[in-house]
Amino acid sequence: MSVPIIRGTIQEFTGEGGDPQTIVLGSSLGTTGALWDGVVPALAEYYRVLRFDLPGHALSPAAGDRFSIAELADGVIAFVDDAGGGPFHYAGISIAGAVGLELALRHPERLLNLAVICSGAKIGAAEGWLERAAHIRANGTDDVIAGSAERWFAPGFVERSPEVAAATLARLGQVDDESYALCCDALAAFDVTGEVHGIRSRTLCVSGEYDLPTPTAQLQHLASRIPEARHVTIAGVAHLPALERPETVAALLLQFLRSHLSERDMSALR
Repeated sequence: MSVPIIRGTIQEFTGEGGDPQTIVLGSSLGTTGALWDGVVPALAEYYRVLRFDLPGHALSPAAGDRFSIAELADGVIAFVDDAGGGPFHYAGISIAGAVGLELALRHPERLLNLAVICSGAKIGAAEGWLERAAHIRANGTDDVIAGSAERWFAPGFVERSPEVAAATLARLGQVDDESYALCCDALAAFDVTGEVHGIRSRTLCVSGEYDLPTPTAQLQHLASRIPEARHVTIAGVAHLPALERPETVAALLLQFLRSHLSERDMSALR
């Protein structure tokens, strides 16, 4: 086991005055930092925005050794340190949400606020992840594009935004096969269900109305386990809210980071 090398992009603060805080954004398995393209401009008006890629995805080099989700979190810390260090806010989708939970548990002094999106303290069954890892090693990421389209997008999204969907799926086919499989192995072993009660970072748990891999009940349960965590469901999206409704995700994150979400705020997003 080893800490993978994590790379990504930096969007400098575009607002006025002050010394901006940093927010770090992480994407789901098989996607890249491009998942956040529609969200970053709004965040950059208030924050310095770092986006990281998983091993073998886009800017991050392929992994040759096994790693855990906790070691992915350590890799994110190294990435942030290379970009200037200091405490930061964090938002992650799916596997990157799991990384966020590990950041809160392993590096609480670095984490200001945490948004866990379409994720969980345990995601799916270990057997399923190990089967997917074996399938990828045998057939490559191209072979899971059709299945990913079914999991990732809400009904009607592909018809409304065919170019966006096609580009996102094309990036999946470019992911390094072994790195993808190693991420699956890491998810198979990931389970912090018994630990999340110790998280002290202010936390928001976000689900998608049509998300099947990490359904709303799972995010509600996660929020109930983390002291004072809040939960909100975004209407009309599945597993990739930042892609399907970027304006809503940007508004939600800004509301969460810059003030406390009220019940009225959350109701407006349902």
